[in-house]
Amino acid sequence: MDIKKVTVAGGGVLGSQIAFQSAYSGYDVTIWLRTEASIGRCQPKLDYLHATYLKTLDAMKQNPAAYAYGLMPREDVTPQSCEDAKAKVEAAYKGIRLTTDWDEAFGDADLVIEAVAESVQQKIDFYTELAKHLPERTIIDTNSSTLLPSQFAEATGRPEKFLALHFANEIWSHPTAEVMRHAGTGDEAFEATIAFAASIRMIPLRVNKEQPGYLLNSMLVPFLNSAEALWANEVATPEDIDRAWTLGTGAPAGPFRILDIVGLTTAYNIGIMDPRSKDPNTVQGKITAKLKEKIDRGELGLNAGKGFYEYPKQ
Repeated sequence: MDIKKVTVAGGGVLGSQIAFQSAYSGYDVTIWLRTEASIGRCQPKLDYLHATYLKTLDAMKQNPAAYAYGLMPREDVTPQSCEDAKAKVEAAYKGIRLTTDWDEAFGDADLVIEAVAESVQQKIDFYTELAKHLPERTIIDTNSSTLLPSQFAEATGRPEKFLALHFANEIWSHPTAEVMRHAGTGDEAFEATIAFAASIRMIPLRVNKEQPGYLLNSMLVPFLNSAEALWANEVATPEDIDRAWTLGTGAPAGPFRILDIVGLTTAYNIGIMDPRSKDPNTVQGKITAKLKEKIDRGELGLNAGKGFYEYPKQ
């Protein structure tokens, strides 16, 4: 399938990144958002990505360690190629459209990448309405972190053209694209999604059967839960838990830095899927309660300027 027009549903942390990377790679990109207020929250994320891509290209001229796979092949990196790539950044930044209109966003889309809230009902409601506005040819990919595509396949009205395409955060430098089919996904949609992922300079990882959490989150979520349990049980502070991990393993970031990048709302939504979270006396109940306190204070993570740590506002 010849994919040219891509619509990303949702302009959060990953939705904005997927849209920007797709536009940087030459696709005609629209971001659909539920409300005008959501547009207001999305635009600063695009501003941040615009600045980050330019800054990364400048750094790549001088420092091999600054290389970002998503921007160009390593063997192509020269001062001139980095300067030339800035034109692609500017074109992406100026070319992405933001809209709340269903027909404008989806009426001529070749590929839809869903990145709405990690909520079963919200996703079902979204797909049910989406089905009314799509051309027959359109493939739908979900970027859901933990939910399975089979949970939503029938709601899309095109289960054979529906599957999962999951990205890691900061996709320009962490270029994994987990492509996961459900039992009813057709080979054509699966292969077209793999080809699309490669075309935006991601490394496609085939997930040939449904697995909650795909590959990365099947390993990452238990790791983060272990750190959250130490915090919820007041064994140690987030700072010391992070130090234990980074100093002991040489990893660049500890679990609470990672949670800030992922976003505390996403962590909370994943946590409340566990039935134990309803009992305040369980570890999972304590974790979700403490996350909710931070969310209620507006401490949502990196993009909010504060989570477990403080950051410059994006």
